[in-house]
Amino acid sequence: MTTHLAVPAGVRPDVAPIQRRTLRLLFTTQIIGGVGVTIGISVGALLAERIAGAAVAGLAQSAGVVGGALLAVPITRVMTGYGRRPGLVLAYLTGALGGVLVVTAAAARSVPLLFLGMLLFGGGTAANLQARYTAVDLAEPARRGRQLSLIVWATTVGAVAAPNFASLADDTTSRWGLPRLAGPFAFSAVAFLVAAVVIFALLRPDPLLTARRIAASEVGDGDRQGGPGPRNGAEPALPGARPRAAGMWSAWRTVRQRPAARLGIAAVAMGHLVMVGVMAMTPVHLGESHGDADVLHVVGVVLSLHIAGMYALAPVVGWLTDRAGRRPVILGGTALLLAACAVAGTAGHDTVLLSVGLVLLGLGWSATMVAGSTLLSESVPVAERPTVQGLSDLTMGLAGAAAGAASGFVVQVAGYPVLTLLAAVAVVPLVALALRPAAVSAPEEE
Repeated sequence: MTTHLAVPAGVRPDVAPIQRRTLRLLFTTQIIGGVGVTIGISVGALLAERIAGAAVAGLAQSAGVVGGALLAVPITRVMTGYGRRPGLVLAYLTGALGGVLVVTAAAARSVPLLFLGMLLFGGGTAANLQARYTAVDLAEPARRGRQLSLIVWATTVGAVAAPNFASLADDTTSRWGLPRLAGPFAFSAVAFLVAAVVIFALLRPDPLLTARRIAASEVGDGDRQGGPGPRNGAEPALPGARPRAAGMWSAWRTVRQRPAARLGIAAVAMGHLVMVGVMAMTPVHLGESHGDADVLHVVGVVLSLHIAGMYALAPVVGWLTDRAGRRPVILGGTALLLAACAVAGTAGHDTVLLSVGLVLLGLGWSATMVAGSTLLSESVPVAERPTVQGLSDLTMGLAGAAAGAASGFVVQVAGYPVLTLLAAVAVVPLVALALRPAAVSAPEEE
């Protein structure tokens, strides 16, 4: 195995081969991590129902979402101080520990341990989300959207393949004495552990630390030549210096000062809020018109088409982000979200129209996620990127969790069409923000 040593301080590295190696590694670990996340989620509600009853099954599932959002804070603090590699390793190891605790909770039938395990299991989700930002640390400006979207797209492989492994994992581990439905979480823990080991061994040199070293060298070159300093908006720093791990309040101040960053974080959060809110209640809406015999099949087809909309065309969205620009793709994503709400909200119980609405919903999410994440990353100084990106993932996760929790209440009180109407109204502020003149200014790093 080839060992990739860190680039010495003061030496400008050849970025292209480092970036190619980083993308290959991230693509591989995204598949492994995606399998780990999805195989656990696919049986999480069923396991929670068996241990704690149907009343709290949804809450246990939501705990994984909230855990992924909250864990973004300590993980990005580690990245700010020490680089991407230790942060990603910590995230995957936390997810692996969560998987072990869920298995233990199933054996002991312990509800508190189940919730703690599900919270920590969110570390796998946090790692997969942070990987997309790792992909753009050393990307050329004209290719950032495509390279970020490539890592998003890699999630498709894991998301599609994992549910097919759940039954095999459950049957295999049950023969070893593990409780039914606990096996997939044991499999997830192993997958996260493998991803952590691969990242620890091979993500060298660290892309974020390398980007900082390049920024610092450009500052030095600018000072010596009397020039303007770095092109990427980085603040002056000594080569190899480790920035102070700022908190979320500092990250929020950074975002508030930069209109493009505000648009980026709003696009990611609002796209996720609308997607989760509508998607979560679509199976319930379908269940009103289909019997028990075929509802699972219908829901499976509709949600598979939705997931395809989310991930399958991510590389195309990334190409458009680079060619057409970040803001036009965000606006296009909001238009798709509005169209999705209109189609799904007026479909009644027509499965075909609901499928079309869910595909449009997935495409809108993909556009706001890819373009928003790219815009956010390039709109802040390199030293502050991890913390700001952590704030984005925290905001996105909490927005999705809130939407999922509120959607059930809205459908129960007012019905599915009202839910889609409220989701469409939630998109309007994002459209207004994207159309503001200040939001179209060039990012700092351009």
